[in-house]
Amino acid sequence: MLNLKGKNILLVISGGIAAYKSLELIRSLKKSGSNVHVILTQSAKEFVTELTVSQLSQNEVHTNLFDYHSELHMGHINLSRTMDLIVVAPATANIIAKMANGIADDLASTTLLASNKPIIIVPAMNPQMYQNAITKNNIKKIRENGIYVFGPSHGETACGENGMGRMEEPADILGYIVEFFQKRTKLKNKTAFVTAGPTIEPIDPVRYITNNSSGKQGYAIAASLSQFGAKTTLISGPSNEPIPDGVKCIKIDTAKQMLDAVQSVSPADIGIFAAAVADWKVKNYSNQKIKKDRSVPSLELTENTNIIKTIVNNPNTKPKLAIGFAAETENLIENAKNKLEKVNMDWLLANDVSEKNNVFNGDDNTIVFFNKSNTENWKKMSKMDVANKLSNLISEYFE
Repeated sequence: MLNLKGKNILLVISGGIAAYKSLELIRSLKKSGSNVHVILTQSAKEFVTELTVSQLSQNEVHTNLFDYHSELHMGHINLSRTMDLIVVAPATANIIAKMANGIADDLASTTLLASNKPIIIVPAMNPQMYQNAITKNNIKKIRENGIYVFGPSHGETACGENGMGRMEEPADILGYIVEFFQKRTKLKNKTAFVTAGPTIEPIDPVRYITNNSSGKQGYAIAASLSQFGAKTTLISGPSNEPIPDGVKCIKIDTAKQMLDAVQSVSPADIGIFAAAVADWKVKNYSNQKIKKDRSVPSLELTENTNIIKTIVNNPNTKPKLAIGFAAETENLIENAKNKLEKVNMDWLLANDVSEKNNVFNGDDNTIVFFNKSNTENWKKMSKMDVANKLSNLISEYFE
């Protein structure tokens, strides 16, 4: 039996036909031992009744932001503060748009905006609404703000159309919630930052130098740390990877911007330096595009600030556990050991990025793990499996 005993969960039901599935979700949550409170939006009341919801949840149903008795005690604040988790199911395009843009015009949206607790949304809508660029952008925005998104699935929706937009089934939502709580206990109350992707150093307004990096490994690590319960900030150079659920993301371009971002979230319990930071930048940046009709320009380079050294060697910013990466094409063991010693990191993950291994833009990685006293060869595995293995080691370290 899936166990949620003692967990306080606030379920927000918004106005979609999939609201009927939320009745079964309430029943399942109650059977699992959780205490369920429910907010019904005004449009949700067109699909399910307050009486039915209150009978299933065995708690008063909340519907009105301007309820006199509740708001005497700041009800919309207390609703979120006393919960362990908030779940929005179904999450319509409308409530997602409100969350993405900070609109607070009813009890549900005001409570969500005022919340300091984790939030999971379970989207449900017409497939064309889900595929609309505005909805996609809204979901991207709320993910960047650390909100978890589960679903939707592909299938037939109430309007008769087939496609992405069908709400996940109550049993699957329950499983996701249980797994969410199980993982979150391992690194609960820990803070972490992860640097990922490349940095780009401009030559002129249209050209730059950079390192090869998709950001996949760093994004996977940020996702895993968040799932294990760490309050995680991802500091990312240009990348096409989706922002992981539950992770705050700071987007940067240059090494200087990345350093500033890392300093802004330091000190942290866990600092993971997975970014492929450009080692050099152009000494004389041109404010205007360098024209091709001139002679071939000679670019003078200067060394970038070493982000890891700057952070780790400063007692005011050094993480309790500092972990770096070493991407090598030759002499991997020797070069990695030298790097571990030079930059005073606790752990180092080295990988061979020569062309034969297809690490860049690939989904797999082969890691050699180093700490001050040990070297361990990890078998080839997916970047997500690398991330989870690392998160387990980190949780064991803090235990």
